[in-house]
Order: sequence, then C-alpha cells, then structure tokens
Amino acid sequence: MSDPARPFPRRAMVLAAGLGTRMRPLTEHRPKPLIEVAGKPLIDHGLDRLAEAGVETAVVNVHYLGDLIVRHLSTRKKPRIEISDERGVLLGTGGGVMKALPLLGGESFFHVNSDTVWIEGPRPNLIRLAEAFDPKAMDALLLLASAASIGYEGTGDYTMASDGRLRRRSEREVAPFVFAGAAILSPALFADAPAGDFALTALFDRAEQSDRLHGLRLEGLWMHVGTPEAIGAAEAAIRASAR
Repeated sequence: MSDPARPFPRRAMVLAAGLGTRMRPLTEHRPKPLIEVAGKPLIDHGLDRLAEAGVETAVVNVHYLGDLIVRHLSTRKKPRIEISDERGVLLGTGGGVMKALPLLGGESFFHVNSDTVWIEGPRPNLIRLAEAFDPKAMDALLLLASAASIGYEGTGDYTMASDGRLRRRSEREVAPFVFAGAAILSPALFADAPAGDFALTALFDRAEQSDRLHGLRLEGLWMHVGTPEAIGAAEAAIRASAR
C-alpha cells in the first residue's frame, strides 16, 4: 500500500550517453536514443512515460553524437530537460549518474535508460514503482521484466524473494527476471561511490549485500530493443496492442 505522506519523485535521470555499438549500422550517424521505434525516437518513449508519471524535470546525459540529442530535446516542454554533458569523457552508467546528482536534488528520483520500451498493463508502471518505493528499506527499486520478453536472449539478471529483495544470478545460473531499464534510486545508493567511469550495477550489487535492493515486476510487455533486428519485433508488438 502506498504512503500518502511520501511524495512521488519529480525528477528523473535518463541515460543517453551510450555508444550504441550493438545497434550499428543504424548508429553510425545517429545516436541510439534517436533511433525510431513505432514512429517515435526511443528516448521519447521513456520521456513520455515520465511525463505521464508527473515528473517535472528530466536530466539527460549525453556523449556520443550528443549535439543531435541536445537539439532534438531543445523544444521539449514536459518534462523540462536539463543536460548533463559528458561529451568530453564517457563515465559509464554509474559515473554518469554521479556527475548528474547535483541536478537531481536530494530526494529519490526515477532512473530510466533511454532505450527502454514497454506496453503498459492495467496501471502505469512508473506510478506502481513510486507507490512501492520505501526509502527506509530500499536504496534502489528496479522494474523487472520476464527474461522471456520480446527481443531478449540472455539468461536473466535477478531472482526475487517474496518480499521483493533481489539476488543477482550466479555465472552459471538462469534467472527469471531482467532489469527493464527503469528504477527509483535513492541518493544514498551513491554514498562513497568511486569517481570516474563505473557501472551502476556495482552499486546494485552493494545494495543487494545490505538487503536494500528490491524489485517490482512489470505489468504489461517489455521489449528489448538492442539490435536493428529487434526493432521490427517491438513495432509488431506495439501495433498488436493498439488493436
């Protein structure tokens, strides 16, 4: 049950600084966040979800072909866009958020990968995340999709206990859930984090050791758009959902 005294996040971090190597040749002259799926750039799918959840400000980091992303977002009104400029150095998923923390304020915030796409279930998944997030018990609450999702061919990321606590799969294990690219993160997750380039998963692992990494299963259908071939499958699923 949600706590009416606990405010929903009004700020979000959107990761858009990746090189998009697996999406080549489409990303040779266009950054992956601007690749279109169902007539809309990938980054706008996530930003639209954030706007629907009441997010007022989205901090977007840029690196590869960052000028194109900045130009694309320059006319966006909701949410309001702030750019965290990494064009001089690539900081990784963790280092990018660390650099942007001063722009994100001191409260918990949404975290969204710029290439995540999903079809909603009965209720918006970001609203469900906000209702479920408890900063007293969690440093991170991850939105999780089935490892059998469209376009995903890996062996999963996590198993989830009945109370939502997560455990990363071991090297030879197959896990039922994959991180769907959306989360709520507490600034406490970044306490004593390393400087420079590092992966956000290192902080997830640390939170797991303290039983402060939790998950929430996505309602609806998540699509992993990691390669050019995956675009067609995602678009077919979106068309089918609109019938």
